Amino acid sequence: MTGAVTWNPQWCQEFNATTAGPPDTTVWSFDLGNSGFGNKEIETYCGPPGYANNPGTCPTTFSPSTSNAYIDGSGHLVLQALNNGGTWFSGRMKTQGLQDFQYGRIEANIQLPDTTNQGLWPAFWSLGSDINTTPWPACGEVDFMENWSPQVFNGPGPNGNKTSIHTQVTAGNGIGKAFSFSAGQQADSGFHTYGTIWSANMMQFYIDDPAKPFLIETPSDLPAGDTWPFNAKLFLLANIAVGGTLGGTPSGLTPNPGIMMLDYARQYQLSAAISAPTMGTPPAITVKAGATSGNSSTFTPGLTPGTGYVYFSCSTNAPKASCAISTTDTLNKFVVNSSATESVTVTVTTAANAATVNWIPPSLFSPGMGVWLPVSMAALLALIAIASSRKRLRLYSCTLAVGLILTGAVTSSCGGGSSSSNNNTTPVTPVVSGTPAGSYTVTVYAFTESNAKDGSNANADASVSIPLTVN
Repeated sequence: MTGAVTWNPQWCQEFNATTAGPPDTTVWSFDLGNSGFGNKEIETYCGPPGYANNPGTCPTTFSPSTSNAYIDGSGHLVLQALNNGGTWFSGRMKTQGLQDFQYGRIEANIQLPDTTNQGLWPAFWSLGSDINTTPWPACGEVDFMENWSPQVFNGPGPNGNKTSIHTQVTAGNGIGKAFSFSAGQQADSGFHTYGTIWSANMMQFYIDDPAKPFLIETPSDLPAGDTWPFNAKLFLLANIAVGGTLGGTPSGLTPNPGIMMLDYARQYQLSAAISAPTMGTPPAITVKAGATSGNSSTFTPGLTPGTGYVYFSCSTNAPKASCAISTTDTLNKFVVNSSATESVTVTVTTAANAATVNWIPPSLFSPGMGVWLPVSMAALLALIAIASSRKRLRLYSCTLAVGLILTGAVTSSCGGGSSSSNNNTTPVTPVVSGTPAGSYTVTVYAFTESNAKDGSNANADASVSIPLTVN
């Protein structure tokens, strides 16, 4: 249980065989070879002896001393990186093509090799099941556990862990957070549970205690223009890479063999749906278009205690406007913890309006110019012709032409030769360039830990509409 939530195991790998032997290839498939896997890794990955398409340099008979992936007969799956004659061999196993996962609680209990020095890069992670049609990184990658030496890009080493997600825009850098173990605990001296509580639009990452996530990621945490790929199926992987971008350069100080042991790997599902939040009646918003104050509404949703976190998002139907959510939760500003009293604030951003003015004098196009404008233009052309042959008249020509035009314009604007009914001018017409004045709504959506749908607003667990008036 996590709080008031009960979880039922759905997929469990306990590795409880009483004799040593290869992993179950009906559950696990294997990546093979030494292609570098996009990270300039140097290991050759091997499947169990006899596995189809195994590189010729991989072991052909089973032995715990030479196999890169095996069940040890004592309740563990062992992945080991081995340096054999200057060539590193290792194991990378996955559920791709055999088992996909979507939502629930996913975790593995793992003891890592010593990553104090460079060389090894163990991980428990996932990739989107659509990777063959939606290539990485758009398919999404989740690193539940990733560890490497502090000597390379300040890796967590034995004292911690790095958890991150990778999306189309965040790509190789990803976004995430480092975790540090309490004093006296290390990743290589004991088993620790690395996992996530995964629901529509929300991943809560934890180590050892699922009721205490240290990192929560949501679609609202992604950069502008990015896409959240984690409402679709994924498959699991576990491996020890050698060298590469984060592994660094192996040396005589690199453990050989480097051993990573899994006590179990599991997926749980909730035994029952979590009660939907009550949203109440948040205050209406009345704002002048473009204003940056008085444009928010704050309310406290009602949540059943002990039912975990709830993700909030929003939308508005006001033109040229947007909205944003901010909560008082200290872990993630887009979620609310059911075990605390936390509020939600929705802020609306509208676009200011402006009027445009025609800068051309209206009198030039009023009916009174019907006489003066042609006369002035004819005079100007005649004088230019004379001036072209008589240089001394050029100055007089220009002066007279300008005078005639101005006289005609002034006379026309004063009504000369026309009745007041025909003395039209061009009015100043406001042009709405921002959010038009009117009545709209802002809708807030809530997604609980038990939401296992597609993450769309239409499938939220609860929603509330807030009246929005734009002046």
